[in-house]
Amino acid sequence: MKSIAVVGYGVIGKRVADAINVQDDMNLIGVCDVISDWRIQNAIRKEYDIYAATAEAEKEMKAASIPAKGNLQDLLKKTDLVVDCTPKNIAAKNVEIYKKLSIKFILQGGEKHHTTGHSFSAENNYQSAINLDATRVVSCNTTSILRTLTTLKRADLLDYARGTLLRRATDPWESHLGGIMNTMVPEKDIPSHQGPDAKSVDPELDVITAAVKVPETLSHMHYWNVKLKKQATKEEVLNAFKTSTRIKLINYDQGLVSNNTIKEMFLDMGRPWGDMYEVALWEDMLKVVGDELFYAYVVDNQAIVIPETIDAIRALTGIETDAAKSIAKTNISLGII
Repeated sequence: MKSIAVVGYGVIGKRVADAINVQDDMNLIGVCDVISDWRIQNAIRKEYDIYAATAEAEKEMKAASIPAKGNLQDLLKKTDLVVDCTPKNIAAKNVEIYKKLSIKFILQGGEKHHTTGHSFSAENNYQSAINLDATRVVSCNTTSILRTLTTLKRADLLDYARGTLLRRATDPWESHLGGIMNTMVPEKDIPSHQGPDAKSVDPELDVITAAVKVPETLSHMHYWNVKLKKQATKEEVLNAFKTSTRIKLINYDQGLVSNNTIKEMFLDMGRPWGDMYEVALWEDMLKVVGDELFYAYVVDNQAIVIPETIDAIRALTGIETDAAKSIAKTNISLGII
């Protein structure tokens, strides 16, 4: 049993903490943050040990009657590995602390690849992460790109891929603070960062992405045009996608016509927060024309990286050296069937 700490108890951190808590081969030793509001109160309700990230945060927690067990340094003394889920750029500063204390750590996709020197996607490069000191679980969109393209690559179908991403404007709980209304905002650069980010995991991929920010908060949507190595049938392509346990094939003609209906399905399935850990890819929309493949899917940016993070913990700590066994174990624990 490895002792795992979560630093940053926000949208990703709270989900990572819950996922760690249902594993039988790792122990959530505590969560650490600067907040003293309803979010950390929920962590107390779940009986997680709370730690303050800064001296000021510790004072505020004490004033709010939050039973903090200590500060970040106190937490790290008990920890085998840290999953840092703090906002972009904060984690990069925390890295120096982890390195000084020789503690393994996992960062999220908002940080740069060079911060860890390794970027992770469970079905692609699990083996290369075994017993490393650090890795970065790539972003939600990049995770979806790697999952789908890796299946095509394994089937020896993938030549190159070109994708357009429709990106949600902000997280739902922060909609009152920002986002966009009645407009769409294209990213200036082509390729957008997701394509090069996918290549940080798999340099062999020939992938280019373009992205547009759209006025909604439920999910991202991707459209892909893939050049296949040979002419193939739709069945061959679907069989390739089915080799991933984290791609869920859905059908437009079953009423799953939009991201909100897909979200409702996962809520009805009993997933916490209606989380969709899988890539939801439309089976009946997928088209193959000669050696060209066209498909679309939806990405839950709050949830897709959660199983990847659990697998990354196992790889770095050496709990499990077989990628397939780790993925299967994580899937069962999170209800991915």
